[in-house]
Amino acid sequence: MNRALLLAGLILFGLGSGSSPVWAQDEAVNCENAMAQSEMNFCANKDYEAADKELNAIYKKTMAAMKDTDKELGAINENYVGAVDALKKAQRAWIDYRDGQCELAGFEARGGSMEPMLVSGCLADLTKKRTAELKGLTEGLGN
Repeated sequence: MNRALLLAGLILFGLGSGSSPVWAQDEAVNCENAMAQSEMNFCANKDYEAADKELNAIYKKTMAAMKDTDKELGAINENYVGAVDALKKAQRAWIDYRDGQCELAGFEARGGSMEPMLVSGCLADLTKKRTAELKGLTEGLGN
């Protein structure tokens, strides 16, 4: 309950002061030299958002490669098809793993101002690793 009150207070403070909270002022935060915890939280989240955007682009390319693979293998033997389904299954499992692992990472500073940074940092790190895995898979197929 205290956390909900704190969040409500932060929202009201941000709205009532006539200006956006620091983390909403993209141009005001220098992520190369972030000093305040709110800035570090903001920058960690921005890093995760960029990593997620790249992952989504690579996932689309990988899915296209898996569709091509299924098409080629299906021409040889219909029983060989399944790359698309395997990629979907793996990605769903990876998302569950990522979310659980990063929630767990936040417990190092549970309830503290550093928790969002730890969670976002974990999300960014695991997302970048997954992006590299998907790139490797796609490149391994000659795409």
